[in-house]
Amino acid sequence: MSSAEEDRSLLIVYATETGNAQDAADHVARQCRRIAFQCRVANIDTFSLPDLLSEEVVVFIVSTTGSGVEPRSMTPFWTSLLRSDLPPDTFEHLYFSVFGLGDTAYEKFCWAAKKLSRRMESLGACEFYERGEGDEQHPFGIDGALQPWTDGVVKTLLEMFPLPAEVDIIPATDVPPPRVSLKLVPQPIVDDAQDPLKTDLQYHKGTVKQNRRITAEDWYQDVRHLELEFEDSIQYEPGDVAVIHPLASEADVDSFLSTMGWTEHAGDTFEIQQLAIDQSLPDHLPQVATLRRLFSSFLDFNAVPRRSFFKYLAHFTSSELEKEKLEEFLSPVGADELYEYCYRVRRTIQEILSEFRHVKIPLDYIFDVFPPLRPREFSIASSIKKHPNQIHLCVAMVKYRTKLKVPRKGVCTSYLATLKMGETLQVGIKKGLIRLPLKTDTPVICVGPGTGIAPMRSVIEERIKSGAKNNILYFGCRSASKDQHYAGEWQAYIENENLVYRPAYSRDGVEGEKRKYVQDVMRDDAENIWKLVGEQNAWVLISGSSNKMPAAVKEAIAFAVETHGGHSAKEATHYVNTMVKEGRLIEECWS
Repeated sequence: MSSAEEDRSLLIVYATETGNAQDAADHVARQCRRIAFQCRVANIDTFSLPDLLSEEVVVFIVSTTGSGVEPRSMTPFWTSLLRSDLPPDTFEHLYFSVFGLGDTAYEKFCWAAKKLSRRMESLGACEFYERGEGDEQHPFGIDGALQPWTDGVVKTLLEMFPLPAEVDIIPATDVPPPRVSLKLVPQPIVDDAQDPLKTDLQYHKGTVKQNRRITAEDWYQDVRHLELEFEDSIQYEPGDVAVIHPLASEADVDSFLSTMGWTEHAGDTFEIQQLAIDQSLPDHLPQVATLRRLFSSFLDFNAVPRRSFFKYLAHFTSSELEKEKLEEFLSPVGADELYEYCYRVRRTIQEILSEFRHVKIPLDYIFDVFPPLRPREFSIASSIKKHPNQIHLCVAMVKYRTKLKVPRKGVCTSYLATLKMGETLQVGIKKGLIRLPLKTDTPVICVGPGTGIAPMRSVIEERIKSGAKNNILYFGCRSASKDQHYAGEWQAYIENENLVYRPAYSRDGVEGEKRKYVQDVMRDDAENIWKLVGEQNAWVLISGSSNKMPAAVKEAIAFAVETHGGHSAKEATHYVNTMVKEGRLIEECWS
């Protein structure tokens, strides 16, 4: 522990899918800075197992996907941790703690964090503070557990590494220093060649070839089929993911800048210098940008804020009444009022700032007050074998009304909806979770309700192009005539004997009858499911919402194993779990 005592260094490693774990890592670093720790915050995908051997104190912040697995970025590290040749004293020198991000609405809550804790202990590491588990279902979301857990970590670290006599703890009420300095510079012409997104070799320039609605015009939901074509050669596999950086609409940005009183400075150009190396900045941030561009591409004013946002507002308001209200929100007795004001009704940052009109945010603090406008990920809905140098997407436009009856729309889906033929955008490609059997005669059962059909379309196209004919698709939607995505394609495959198609229409039944979902149709097909899974070693691929559907589908398979495979209920559940372990049952699901 001696070297850590001398330099008070702390490594914080995060594994994230959507960026929430990265935000949490930034929060932990800010709090540990108060007790004079020099924090290094690292994405787990830049980290390897040997890197840990030189560390003494590590905090892991780990999210869990809906299906209970670790984020894609964590898989290489996790695989290396599971090596059977690692001795039980590998990390006997290491002190660690883990915070997991999850959602109790899903089957395996904080599963990745739990597995990491157990594995680190089995390799000799000492857990210096008990694992924390953040739940999205908490009234304050992840913050409901993160804030008290971080307080406990800070207290324990102080006991382990007492402050030098000449150093004082920085009060929690002090405003932290900004993570950047913005320097006004003479307005240059923005050079596209210096755009980090356009120079990143992991991104490719796509041209919109098609953007059409595939749900009925009178249907409540607008689902789009997009086709993007690329000049350079691209490669991807079924189940891979397209990464898209959204642009906030020009009208929304203008409205926000007006709310803030920044309209006349919208075109001002700033050089961005990072001051706090233990705090992250938005993805692909350029060194020079106008205020308008920052709020169009990098900072999210439409988000529902975290509690730290209200702390900054309390620092930056000139009104005693507003300050009193904000401090009340942040107090234990005001927690319920803050929930009712912000989280229950999903009030956005812009809406809050329009009410707290005496708040004046210094420009240097915009990266602290506003969360990053993160890239969005969409499962690719095409096979590169059938559509060379193209990526197809199947995207539901996000539109809803809050409990305040205020209309909302998704920033990225709204951006995609406005794209016209011939327009271009940069698209990244990430590895997905889906794999296919090596033998083309192995049956594959695809389960993809709603826009979960996207990766299933990719799989089916790939399989048929490879000569595989034993393909079964369970697709769920509300209405056969309104939102049965790609129905014409499935019919053509059926006629060519390349596909068995089993749809479930949950709203087309007779009034009063039980609604039918994909898992219900699979139960109806239990005898055939068993023949495929139990006798022909079929693979099962599940895609879609990670709420109740994946668990219900696995229960339907277990029902088939029990009723037609001659197994007990317990054995049937074990059989399905074994399929997961063997990689014959794969989930590509999202929340």
